[in-house]
Amino acid sequence: MKWFCRCDQCGTHYDLVPGRYLCDVCAKKQQADRPLEGVLELAWEGAPDPHSIPLPVEPKWFPPIPVGNTPLWAPQRLREQYDARHLWIKDDTCNPSGSFKDRASWLVAAFARQHGVQEIVLASTGNAASSMAAVGAAAGLNIKVFLPANAPVAKRIQVLQYGAELVSVDGNYDQAFDLSREYSDRTGALSRNTAYNPLTIEGKKTVSFEIIDDLARAGASAPDHVFVPVGDGVILAGVYRGFENLLALGRITKIPTIWACQAQGSNAIARALTTPYAEGDPFGPPRSSQTLADSIAVDVPRNGLHALSKLKKHDGKAVVVTDDEILAAQKTLASGSGLFAEPSSCTAFAGWVKVQATLPREESCLLLITGNGLKDIKAAAQGLGLTI
Repeated sequence: MKWFCRCDQCGTHYDLVPGRYLCDVCAKKQQADRPLEGVLELAWEGAPDPHSIPLPVEPKWFPPIPVGNTPLWAPQRLREQYDARHLWIKDDTCNPSGSFKDRASWLVAAFARQHGVQEIVLASTGNAASSMAAVGAAAGLNIKVFLPANAPVAKRIQVLQYGAELVSVDGNYDQAFDLSREYSDRTGALSRNTAYNPLTIEGKKTVSFEIIDDLARAGASAPDHVFVPVGDGVILAGVYRGFENLLALGRITKIPTIWACQAQGSNAIARALTTPYAEGDPFGPPRSSQTLADSIAVDVPRNGLHALSKLKKHDGKAVVVTDDEILAAQKTLASGSGLFAEPSSCTAFAGWVKVQATLPREESCLLLITGNGLKDIKAAAQGLGLTI
């Protein structure tokens, strides 16, 4: 099989090589403080094995760390509590670094090893940084991360324990993103920034394949609804890309309804879908994020345009929840199922709780839970009325 990059906006094709990040044509339209123009997707020519996950790197290059194949839960007590007998949970907190982001890091590291690249750089609110640091440790790669100084301490400790170089940024994620791009441009280090590097979307599609396989083993069919926590929109796009691949391979007959679950204080993609700012500019000026769900707190959703196009193309939905609803969902999820997840992940559960009464009982719903609760105990303590 031959792999290549394709611009989601104009359709231009490019070779998949180190240093290829955005479409040359569409990137020229980029404006300051706006989502990325010219985000690339990966595609193939040829006939992949319909029973495997098509990926652009051969298995021998992947680092020896057990990413993916995470558990599917049938949360009996939550099913009874909400009268939702077809509720499922995909638990990606069981990845090595405790985060869904390992799926993208694993593929980026494999690509780097295949091409003899020794250094990877990225910006992060915490999970992508700790993820890339963990996978980089297994791969023997040099990892440099730009992390806002207010990132949860657990995630900062992870980065340092894994042996990565941490650059603390006195600013937000967007400023860290710009600094990491400057470093990548100057040194030639491979950028792992989400959306900017198309491999990050491609790596995250693996969860969709696992969902279909997991449900089949459980005697269930493909989900009718999938609830995804959304910040910059890359996980959302990866989930969609996986289901698009599965549809093309004939393994599913339709793409599920994907719900973009966002915090009220960081809801740019939901706003752009339901109440666009203006014709030709659905996002408008950035708003400062105000949410305790740090992993999905972004002023400018870097993958916003791409994620929005997926939602529109496949009739996706958006639901916005408050921080109080997120904290309540965190406690309910933990006490009702035994799964302790960080606030960003619980946004998916909170979103489902908010709309589940409007969905037909016979339709199945799957919650994508992306990060372990121990990554941010300060927020959990707040929800319990504790001070730490």
